[in-house]
Formats: sequence, C-alpha cells, structure tokens
Amino acid sequence: MSLFYLVAFLSILFSLLVIFTKNPVYSVLYLIATFFTFTIHYILLNAQFLAVVNFIVYMGAIMVLFLFVLMLMNLNKEATPFKSKLAMIIGVIAGGSLLVTLVGALKAMQTSAVSQFPNSDIGLVENLGKVLFSEFLLPFELSSILLLTALVGAVLLAKKDKRTHNG
Repeated sequence: MSLFYLVAFLSILFSLLVIFTKNPVYSVLYLIATFFTFTIHYILLNAQFLAVVNFIVYMGAIMVLFLFVLMLMNLNKEATPFKSKLAMIIGVIAGGSLLVTLVGALKAMQTSAVSQFPNSDIGLVENLGKVLFSEFLLPFELSSILLLTALVGAVLLAKKDKRTHNG
C-alpha cells in the first residue's frame, strides 16, 4: 500500500510541475513523468494492457509529437533558462538515485501483482475491448477526434504565414 501512496504523491507532484513550469519543454517532460506514474498505477491495478498502451501511445507517440511541435514553434533563447553545470550534475544524481530506488523496489517485491487479486481476468485485453467498444465507444471516438484537432491546430501554429513576411 505504501507504493501506491508514493506513486500517487509523485503523480500529483509531476502534474503540478506541468502546470507551474514556465518552460514548455520542461512542462512536456514533466507530463511524460506524470504518464509514467499512471503506468505504474495501471500495473498496480492489474491492468497490464492499459499500462503498455499508456506507455507506448502516450509517453512514446503523443509526447514526442508535443516536443516536435514545441521545436517547430521556434521559441526564442530568452524563454529557455540558463543551465549551469551544477544543475546538470544534480539532475544526474537525482536520476541515478531514482533508478537505484526503482531497482531496489522491484527486487523487494516478493509476489507478483497478478497473484494478489482473486479475479485474474481484470486486466485482460478481451474484457477491455468488450467494454471499450460497447459502453465507452462514444468517449473513445470523441477522444480520437480531440487528438486529431490538436494535431491540426499544432501544425497550423507551427506553419509560418507567408503574407506577413513578403511585406
């Protein structure tokens, strides 16, 4: 149960950092960390398929798309803060500490998450597909339209207007 509270705390912390960070690139990186904590929650809930989909689709594809859009927007150099060597060293130490903590936590877990639940059919793909394409079909399709709209909007924002440069 303490792992749940730790991951929940990290989810809230990274979510707040997404909102309050002034640099948009760092905000996207914090959003990736937030999605990673959601993946851990899915694993704790015995929803392995959702964990893999969240990891591949959201952390892999959509966040990389956001980073490309931010790179296409040509942010000026004043928007990026000065990066000192001390901050980089502290970041490497913090990342290494996180890696050591995760490896130690994985070694400390004696039982698998699947054996802790009496009903092991909870996270199966077949059950998820039945629910997703029956009672949650409309929200599923609306979210895909929302993502498509965001992609078109990002491309339009990144595209330079030729009329203003010909003067």
